[in-house]
Amino acid sequence: MMPSHEPLDNTAEAPPLKRIKIDDTAVETNIQAATPPASSVISPDTAVPNELGANILPPSHSLLGIAPPLQDENGAIIRLMESDVGISEYVAKDAPKIGGIIKQRFTDFLVYEVDQDSNVVHIKSIEMPEPPAKKAKEAEGTPIEVGAGVPSPKEVSAAIEQAATDSGTDPLAETLDPAHGDSTEPASSESRVPGVPWPDVFTTRLAPFLSAEQIEGIKKMFLEGPNPPFVSDAGWTGRLASKTNDSSISDSGAVGEDADTNPRKQDEAMKRGGRRDRGARGGRGGRRGGRPVVEDHRKVISDPIVSKQTRTSFHQTVRELFSGKLDSETDMSEPINAGDGSRIVVRWARRGNGGGTGRGGARTERAPRGTYPPYIHFTLQKTNRDTQDALQYLARTLHVPAKDLSTAGTKDKRGVTIQRVALRRGTKTVEDIWKLANGVPTRQSADDAVRNRGERGVRTADFVYRKAALELGMLKGNAFVITLRNVQVDSVEALDKVMGSVKERGFINYYGMQRFGTAAIPTHSIGLALLKSDWHLAVSLILRPRPGEHPDVLAARRAWLDDGDLDRALTLLPRRVVAERCILESYQKQHGETRNALGALSTIPRNLRLMYVHAYQSYVWNAIVSERIKTWGADRPVPGDLVLESGAGTAGRTEVDVEDGESATMQSGADVEELPTSRKNDKKPWQPPRVRTLTEEDVDKYSIFDVVMPLPGNDVAFPGGALGQKYREYLIQDGLDPDNFQRRQKEYTLSGSYRNILHLPKELSWSVLRYTDPDVPLAQSDEDQLLGYDAPAPTPDGRFLALQIRLILGTAAYATMALREVTKTDTSSHFQSGLTQVSEDQRFKGVDGDDLSLMEVTT
Repeated sequence: MMPSHEPLDNTAEAPPLKRIKIDDTAVETNIQAATPPASSVISPDTAVPNELGANILPPSHSLLGIAPPLQDENGAIIRLMESDVGISEYVAKDAPKIGGIIKQRFTDFLVYEVDQDSNVVHIKSIEMPEPPAKKAKEAEGTPIEVGAGVPSPKEVSAAIEQAATDSGTDPLAETLDPAHGDSTEPASSESRVPGVPWPDVFTTRLAPFLSAEQIEGIKKMFLEGPNPPFVSDAGWTGRLASKTNDSSISDSGAVGEDADTNPRKQDEAMKRGGRRDRGARGGRGGRRGGRPVVEDHRKVISDPIVSKQTRTSFHQTVRELFSGKLDSETDMSEPINAGDGSRIVVRWARRGNGGGTGRGGARTERAPRGTYPPYIHFTLQKTNRDTQDALQYLARTLHVPAKDLSTAGTKDKRGVTIQRVALRRGTKTVEDIWKLANGVPTRQSADDAVRNRGERGVRTADFVYRKAALELGMLKGNAFVITLRNVQVDSVEALDKVMGSVKERGFINYYGMQRFGTAAIPTHSIGLALLKSDWHLAVSLILRPRPGEHPDVLAARRAWLDDGDLDRALTLLPRRVVAERCILESYQKQHGETRNALGALSTIPRNLRLMYVHAYQSYVWNAIVSERIKTWGADRPVPGDLVLESGAGTAGRTEVDVEDGESATMQSGADVEELPTSRKNDKKPWQPPRVRTLTEEDVDKYSIFDVVMPLPGNDVAFPGGALGQKYREYLIQDGLDPDNFQRRQKEYTLSGSYRNILHLPKELSWSVLRYTDPDVPLAQSDEDQLLGYDAPAPTPDGRFLALQIRLILGTAAYATMALREVTKTDTSSHFQSGLTQVSEDQRFKGVDGDDLSLMEVTT
């Protein structure tokens, strides 16, 4: 039998606050007011009028059957509770309550992305990635001088060829990650081998047309690049001693020497009284990019080919293998005798195919970094930062636009989370990105970077080249390691009963509190203003102060709202406060003019604006699902429920388009909120899922896990009976038309989607730990493990209990909602913070075993 604890006194979390009584009719009148005329300006004096305090929540809040939330004298909400966003029911109401504190420490909430191959993403290496050529040289067993990290093409090819010959493996496989489709810029989708400039298939494809020596000649010419080899001559080139033989590469395929690049021939020409010719630009020494232009005489000539069909196949093979970088044409230098066949000449393309051109048409050779795939993928571990904030920080650190970074989904702010990130790299290599991300060498040395934790809670690792970006929804779910502190339960049997219920019966698939923000202005209220085209109200709600926010943010708001000082407000406002900064910068560009509220809103990143609208849909969905569970329970379908028809697609299809590459999160973040990819990238035109309204005859054919509820929109059907009417009641109360979500601003036009009302964990296990000091970690992040920090050390005879839960959830499911089913307590951040403040274990911070014995004696 485990020790019993008295339940926590939740009223002790904070001093009592006065509730403000709000007249429902007055609230509805305010929020449904018509859009202000053009002359109505949101100025510093009118942006936050006190009389708007009563309309912060949607009018339909009155339908929830609860009292309005606590508000301050300005109408800002002090505490937004789960019940205020429609969260009220449980699957297993009869299961015992397990008291516990969620997210007391950051390491109490570990999140790991599950990729599309069902692999749980972990950090494998924090070391600087090695250049591919260096890897190849080390595989060969000889050192290589990397220089600035950009080896020449000849070094790369020689190293790869030798390493592949010796080991039988691709030395670039680890860096280029071919298992996931990485490759260099392909010459042919069926012939290119990732990272290998001359794969074996090239030789195989050319063998029917050329001898081994001729193939070796093409290989040598191709690996040299589009410019012929050059030997520096202080800016001068030698004059040919005699007319150059046009066939500088013999029929056998051997590459011959040109007088242009042979110093001995140049010297002989000078001794005979000749002169050295300047380059193509006369008195300037022929400098084009610092080197003279040398005519390219390299070519390989095949043996005579009699069959026209074979010659055609040869030409086609060259085009496929080299993507136009090399040309093939009939050799016209010798007369063609009937019946003898024709020779084919292969040379570098004369006109820009396969290489950049410098000024005046001179061909410039791209560095190897230009031949790698266009994206770099890496693993991001972030601590106490939401996804958008972390990406903005990375964009500044890597000196790239934020739009060049993309993820498969957003992760919770309060915790330690791991996910993959894609970067459109431009000309940067994996070494460049690693150094920039770790501040090497500007802020620390490379050795320090692998000895210290990542700066500002951000760690990047495991860099690989990839040929495509990540898109929202490109994942299978998330894995969690969650530790509940100061657990209160009567017995192990009671604990197993609760956890077994979650494992077998699942939990209500509510949108968690992160969806609605942690600030005093709920995001779904802003979303309703956007849906009603009340742009000035939306701006007002975004800009108004929030109690308890960071002093810099509050000072910035007051600088604008009280003093009208845009410059000072923007100077004070932290960059992480995205929406407010966008609006104020828009006002600054308009020299302080604030009438164009719609224009100011449009400068906010599109996915952030859409998250406001999604939040309103989520609020309505939560409220209706609570009605469903409260009335009919969570065990089986009932007539009027909706289920997806077979083959109709997923329930979680996004209700509005989502821009690629932008993280759809707000300052508060979201546990595991995943938005699917945009329609413009779908291979097939999107069609609304087909649903069936269940009748008495077919309810037994489905389980409760098949039941879905719609998020409001044009392309969804409401459930039958009372629930369908409830949907309409909520929307009408909020001033919306249930039958028309078409908007003049198309991005706010809602198509709608479906979401399963229950979610069953894919995996779930748990264990009980003991501890005394609440500051002692009971779980360890990947970064700390690789840095060699001590592993968590639970105390077998510790004073307090902790429950460690390991589970895997599918996309768009909130782990906090699974925990809510266990603890039967509110999961809002302020409520959990209150539990921490009054928790008994806080008295034992820093107490070890000896101190504990002393405390027990003195008490």
